[in-house]
Amino acid sequence: MAFKTHTWISLWFALTIPVIFWDAGYCFLRPRSMVGGDLHWIWKPYALYQEVDYVYGIRALEQGDGFTNAQSALNIVENFMNIGYLYLAHVTGSPVAPLLGFASAVMTLSKTVLYWLQEYYCGGCAVGHNDLKTLIVYWIIPNGLWLVVPSFIIWQLAKDITGALRVADKAAQKSASGKKQ
Repeated sequence: MAFKTHTWISLWFALTIPVIFWDAGYCFLRPRSMVGGDLHWIWKPYALYQEVDYVYGIRALEQGDGFTNAQSALNIVENFMNIGYLYLAHVTGSPVAPLLGFASAVMTLSKTVLYWLQEYYCGGCAVGHNDLKTLIVYWIIPNGLWLVVPSFIIWQLAKDITGALRVADKAAQKSASGKKQ
């Protein structure tokens, strides 16, 4: 049974791959990528974001907070999984693609939940200084996308994977019952 690809899932992975690499580049190249750094021109929007989310700011860097780069390292792993999904789904047509896409989406969702829980349990230590509008526009909405879309991907691919497993199970049962006769 051939698996079904979903355009919206492939589009999400394809669109987020450069964003994730760009973000990881900013994190791993701090302070050169930050305001005043020789590479800041590549990451100009982060001039604002490093003031909205202190995890990306100078304070976290100066304090040696490893969370920023730790999550970026996992983002790179996730990105290669996204690339793997696209390759398996659209180049080789491998039935393994949905499993890799599912695993990648679970990883994305888990990291994002961790990011939000870290903020909750530290009492808003990185974004609590923002006014409500800034928080909603620059942190909740963009970071919320990384909760919502991966959740839908997980749901869709889980449905596809379990459907394929049911078909395989029925075929195995039919084959086994045919051999007993």
